[in-house]
Amino acid sequence: MPRALSTNSIEKVKMKSNTSKRRRALRASIAASAALVLGLGVAACGGSDSTADAGTGSDGSVSGNVSLVAYSTPQDAYEKVLQPGFQAGDGADVEFSNSFGASGDQSRAVEAGQPADLVHFALAPDVDRLVDAGLVDSDWTDNKYKGVIERSVVAFTVRKGNPKDIQTWDDLTRDDVEVIVPNPFTSGGARWDIMAAYGSQLEQGKSPEEALQFVADVLGNTAVQDPSASDALATFTSGKGDVLISYENEAIRAQQAGEDVDYVIPPETIQIDTVGAVTSDAQDPEAAQAFLDYLWTPEGQQQWADEGYRPVDPKVLKENADKFPTPKDLFTIDDLGGWDEVTTEFFDPENGSVAEIERNLGVSTG
Repeated sequence: MPRALSTNSIEKVKMKSNTSKRRRALRASIAASAALVLGLGVAACGGSDSTADAGTGSDGSVSGNVSLVAYSTPQDAYEKVLQPGFQAGDGADVEFSNSFGASGDQSRAVEAGQPADLVHFALAPDVDRLVDAGLVDSDWTDNKYKGVIERSVVAFTVRKGNPKDIQTWDDLTRDDVEVIVPNPFTSGGARWDIMAAYGSQLEQGKSPEEALQFVADVLGNTAVQDPSASDALATFTSGKGDVLISYENEAIRAQQAGEDVDYVIPPETIQIDTVGAVTSDAQDPEAAQAFLDYLWTPEGQQQWADEGYRPVDPKVLKENADKFPTPKDLFTIDDLGGWDEVTTEFFDPENGSVAEIERNLGVSTG
């Protein structure tokens, strides 16, 4: 069991941040280098809301090459379903190159110069990092769905038949239960997991101090913290641990792949919003925007649903209500103060309360 939290850390939980998130300095040299690589004179991405408007052909078709940089879990959805679906229609002449990995690592790679035309990350702060670097326009949320491409909720993936009868958050601190969760300092999914654990306690009427201690207890009961959500799923399906804290869609994906797992949605859980944007120096901005728009079409949203993700289109979500029941007590990151405040208070590598917990456990926060 981890050490009790320091008084200083407890005080941080009580305090609300009244200052805006500090903006990173503009990485002009990186942006300029990327522009040279991708070709000077490419027009910046527009804010088109329809695939037809974004097309270069009179029939609305588009052509070009789109480099997608995304968080790890939707790789199969993109490569097996969404990209082929787009190419079967207006995107027949679009070619894709893809990069998938831990959300924070992917964001930092693009910031450092990795070419990207379209990004899709687990956390809004990972897109905001690119806004700060001058690589994504600041109005990236100015669309119908606020930049949210698909949703999920935090769930418990368990062994087939749930032999340990894991049903609630409290079960994750039992002596006979071994937990798997990714490292929140590399994985965006893990940050959702941690905030789901923290928020679940507040929803039960616990104090912020008690909620943070609960997070410490869960992490103290964790056997492995992999770099990404997909890595954590692989660890779990290989036989390690009794429960994986994960995206609901990861559990569904494992079941679809034939793994002997079940999943439980705890009574209190958080709504996960994953976000994306076209970069300001995209090589083929019309093609990148057209594909992003496709992800929001009823067809694209149904494909997300088929792959285990909750659609952001309310009509498509309603059509899949039997597959995605509304949790008993669903809360959002805004209910916990929003990502700006949460990132500073919990995940600042030097002063965040979760960083302190991880250091006490000997886990890297770098």
